[in-house]
Amino acid sequence: MSKYLDLGIKELHNKLVNKEIKPKDLVLEAFERIEANQDLNAFITLDKEGAIKRAEELENVESDSLYYGIPIAIKDNIVTKGLRTTCASHILDNFYPIYDATIIETIKNNNMIIIGKTNMDEFAMGSTSQTSYFGAPKNPWNKTKVSGGSSGGSAVCVSAGLVPFALGSDTGGSIRQPSSYCGIVGMKPTYGRVSRYGLIAFGSSLDQIGPMTKTVYDNALLLNLISGHDDKDLTSSRKPVDDYTRLIGKPIDGLKIGVPKFFMSEIVSDEVKSKVEEIIKLLEDNGAQIEYIDIDYIENAVTLYQIIAMGEASSNLARFDGIKYGFSKKDPEGIDDLYESTRGEGFGEEVKRRIMVGSYLLSGDNAKIYYNKALQIRNGIRESFLKAFEKYDLIIGPNATTTAYNLGEGLDDPLKTFLDDILVIPVNMAGLPGMNVPIGFGKDKLPIGLQIIGDEFEEAKMYQLASFIEEKLNLDLDPFKEVK
Repeated sequence: MSKYLDLGIKELHNKLVNKEIKPKDLVLEAFERIEANQDLNAFITLDKEGAIKRAEELENVESDSLYYGIPIAIKDNIVTKGLRTTCASHILDNFYPIYDATIIETIKNNNMIIIGKTNMDEFAMGSTSQTSYFGAPKNPWNKTKVSGGSSGGSAVCVSAGLVPFALGSDTGGSIRQPSSYCGIVGMKPTYGRVSRYGLIAFGSSLDQIGPMTKTVYDNALLLNLISGHDDKDLTSSRKPVDDYTRLIGKPIDGLKIGVPKFFMSEIVSDEVKSKVEEIIKLLEDNGAQIEYIDIDYIENAVTLYQIIAMGEASSNLARFDGIKYGFSKKDPEGIDDLYESTRGEGFGEEVKRRIMVGSYLLSGDNAKIYYNKALQIRNGIRESFLKAFEKYDLIIGPNATTTAYNLGEGLDDPLKTFLDDILVIPVNMAGLPGMNVPIGFGKDKLPIGLQIIGDEFEEAKMYQLASFIEEKLNLDLDPFKEVK
């Protein structure tokens, strides 16, 4: 098996430009790797025929950018014209969209090659990808462990080297947490930075698409591509797109960095906390100024998330009724039976639980008592973060309280799903950018990640710090090699 996909994007680009390799070589290598690692269950749908055809077409197209001919995997809640899009749910397991999401159009227009759709928690509801109708993806570092969620499949296929690029979505940590568990770089951009048109909604005020890659540079490069205003998305920002690679490699001396005390409290395991403390010392030794800070209401973020996300989910998922598309019960006894049976059989237990709770939270006076009040406190979290950024350039802490745990653990505990994301949910509440960068391994040889949080639209500064850490640590992040 060739090893082209182990190279960085610049090296791949040079080989493509110099005709040392063809896009088809990369596509065939990706599928060789996928077929050799089927037990990881990273993909729901593959498009081998379509990918090879597109690669062959590109042989007659000049390489005009770093994205040319590069394989990419797409989380299965982003619609792709003519390519099955399931949200890892039975209710959509025969759904073939008739249009592309805006970012899919962008990817195609820039001559990237879509390999397939990655596994995930059903409708992105979960933190382990175990709620998938198609079974859980497995962590390549230890196949008995969870990959994280909901973008678990995207994290797995990048970590295992099946593809160099993947897209995920992040509603309450769903890019950053699996990136931490699988040892890759994952970015949840500022809300509104990347178009959500064509992203099947879970929590509309929280959802954001973002890049998942092996390296910091590649991550910034992919964010450059997918960012920008979209008239089809009313929440899309008109702020000009930065070059997110511009500060990579720059020194960090003088950066002021805050560490929320809650992020380093007893909720975090000793080994994760210890690894973050090592990074804090590294940054201080290289001229950064570190202070421990308080963020108002941060300890309430999980409760707020439960109210807001489940309320919005119940509204967004009302459209799946068995009439327009997707799974539908055959020969129903009437319209009520059609709705009840289709949704009862089509949705998994976690999704039904969230729809039911969300419907209750939005019904009658409950909307004022719970949802509206949660929005007010959410604004308080955002204001507290923004006030902190008047003094600090960045905020850091762990992404997850532990390393990845055993498959099957916590499936009967609905609250655990939310507590797994206790450190990442506040970023979604505030609409700010957050990312994961690997910082080492626990005693079980599983990856540990650092969360970097930036002020809105300050992703370039986050990549500056992440690239410094990446260079200094120089970790070997190949899950198939023994960790030393």
